[in-house]
Amino acid sequence: MALRRLSGAGLLARREDARRVYAEAFGGPPWSEDASAADGFLRRLSDDASRPGFTAAGAFRDDRLIGLATAWTTPAPFPSSRCYPQAAAALGPDRTAQWLCGSREVDELALSADARGQGVGAALLERVTVDAPGGRCWLLTSVRARDAMSFYRRLGWAQATHRACEDTGIAVFLGPRHPGRTAVPLPL
Repeated sequence: MALRRLSGAGLLARREDARRVYAEAFGGPPWSEDASAADGFLRRLSDDASRPGFTAAGAFRDDRLIGLATAWTTPAPFPSSRCYPQAAAALGPDRTAQWLCGSREVDELALSADARGQGVGAALLERVTVDAPGGRCWLLTSVRARDAMSFYRRLGWAQATHRACEDTGIAVFLGPRHPGRTAVPLPL
């Protein structure tokens, strides 16, 4: 397996591979997204690649994309689109501004079925967060994705949202080197 840093243009040049990986990663439970979600990912990727601080990484086996990760710098003020309002509601305005704005935001981490359980996800996550500003990186996932939540915890990520806030459907995690980890509320 080879791991490569990719530009937005580099990832978009492999759009069919990226679509396939995304569909494999999110087509089954707990996500159960249909094929149109993978098309939506490609449309978003075109815009996301121009975000400040955009970075991507791909895992390749015999020049075939088997995993990908994308990330960028979260702007201030905190955005109000996508799942951002749920994250802000769960953390509150002060923690949102302090912990998330200006941090490296991991947007997607997707693996094809034949790449799972081999350390590929951990390597991709490390590749897009290793140079995060001040070690500050974060991501969100669905609370229905128990395997993903366990995976992030095993890698040293800390859940920043309280379990009592899980009615939002999302969990925010702070990366292992994030200074806000010392103030993360303990789950109930």
